[in-house]
Amino acid sequence: MTESVTDKVVEHISDNSLTNGVLHAGNWITKNQDLLVQYAVNIVSAILILFIGNIIVKMIAGTVAKVLRKKDMDNAVVEFIHGLVRYLLFVIVLIAALGRIGVQTASVVAVIGAAGLAIGLALQGSLSNFAAGVLIVAFRPFKSGDYVEAGGVAGSVESIQIFSTELRTPDNKMVVVPNAAVIGNPITNYSRHETRRIDLTIGVSYNADLQKTKEVLNRVVMANELVLKDPAPTIGVVALADSSVNFVVRPWVKTADYWGVYFELNQAIKEELDKEGIEIPFPQMDVHLNKVEA
Repeated sequence: MTESVTDKVVEHISDNSLTNGVLHAGNWITKNQDLLVQYAVNIVSAILILFIGNIIVKMIAGTVAKVLRKKDMDNAVVEFIHGLVRYLLFVIVLIAALGRIGVQTASVVAVIGAAGLAIGLALQGSLSNFAAGVLIVAFRPFKSGDYVEAGGVAGSVESIQIFSTELRTPDNKMVVVPNAAVIGNPITNYSRHETRRIDLTIGVSYNADLQKTKEVLNRVVMANELVLKDPAPTIGVVALADSSVNFVVRPWVKTADYWGVYFELNQAIKEELDKEGIEIPFPQMDVHLNKVEA
């Protein structure tokens, strides 16, 4: 009987506490209704600012890219500027959204500055890649589509990103090279000029008629329609090597025709020298033995 009365007392107290809590919460909501509505409106506004602002940022960045393309600017440069504009504008939108929910933007800017300094010290490599990307865009050592050798990789330039440059190798592999590695090493651009020189070294036997050999080489080169007449090809003896007399064959061609002419000349020279009986010797070594009598 005593336990039953005690349970009822405890239950009554609990019900009163719950009721008082609910009433207190209801009173607090009633008193702060305007404040809650204002917070809700600010949060919704901040979300809308982020959503609509992101759409506007994409539109502005896309418009900038279209204008640059209409001015025939290189696609790699356009992609770089497009990404840079988009990131900068989104940061502005983010600060505006934070200001809408009551965050002091001045403090946010100060925090971003301090954080930027700390991150900059921690990510020096990334910042150097960014700075190198700016230098690549500014000085333009290559453009989209050029075949280059940069950062130890050879391939066609696909795009220049904020932190890296994308190259496509001749066997169709994509290689991402950090911009710092590109700008910090020699860059060889094979596509910059309209013409290129093919350098071939042809070795013939020491028994060969050098004048005849030169005539044969010249005939083969001039028979190729893709070889340019101006500047004229250079053909001459370059070295008296261990096993052969070496000729250099240096015709000029259009850059787009380089590899086709390179392969054709190698085959045509071999076939013509064989036809004329001019030997292309294998590497060899003469060994002389002196017999010593006991």
